[in-house]
Amino acid sequence: MRTPIVALDFPSQKEVEQFLAHFGEETLFVKVGMELFYREGTSIINYLKEQGHRIFLDLKLHDIPNTVKSAMRNLAILGVDMVNVHAAGGTNMMKAALEGLQEGTPEGKERPICIAVTQLTSTSEEVMQRELWIEKSLEETVLHYAKLAQDSGLDGVVCSTLEVPKIREACGEDFVTVTPGIRMADDNVDDQVRIATPARARELGSTYIVVGRSITKAGQPLEAYKKVTQQWEGTTV
Repeated sequence: MRTPIVALDFPSQKEVEQFLAHFGEETLFVKVGMELFYREGTSIINYLKEQGHRIFLDLKLHDIPNTVKSAMRNLAILGVDMVNVHAAGGTNMMKAALEGLQEGTPEGKERPICIAVTQLTSTSEEVMQRELWIEKSLEETVLHYAKLAQDSGLDGVVCSTLEVPKIREACGEDFVTVTPGIRMADDNVDDQVRIATPARARELGSTYIVVGRSITKAGQPLEAYKKVTQQWEGTTV
């Protein structure tokens, strides 16, 4: 069964609990980002684990290799299922992240999936070149970062669904692609640039999709979740 990752982009645990109440006993794969983690700390992770949910801890680490290694060692102890770094931190940093995760993972437990952010889905080619001074094309940059992540031993990358086919060609079918910027056809684009529907993400070969406002801002979150899941599984259009 394909399960979308639900982005818990809420300011506090109280709002998370209110949102999850819509799902009853159903267990989810959820994403905890900076806003929520910096407010609640490890208590939100413990709460979600107690409820049986899988967790993508989305902190996008980017620092010197030793600092990232130490941070990842601590994150591994939390027992989350997925973590990430910025590929722009370079090969040594990504290798250090993996080493920290391996050292911190409790004996008998599986190491969290470790992925690297290529370019944020809110980043356009114009912004990348004009503001970040990256002269290569967006596609070339994403592919280069994906290869760097793979060569560093990471499990995959965060990327746009539109870039998945090229990454599959360059890095193989087993390389994980986590794709945010997912919207239903009638949703607002908001601050995303490189977006796709769940059905399109399935067609393009994404391993995981991350869905936020299409579910969290819906009047009936459970029904919205089911619709996203059906598209993602290919059981409806």
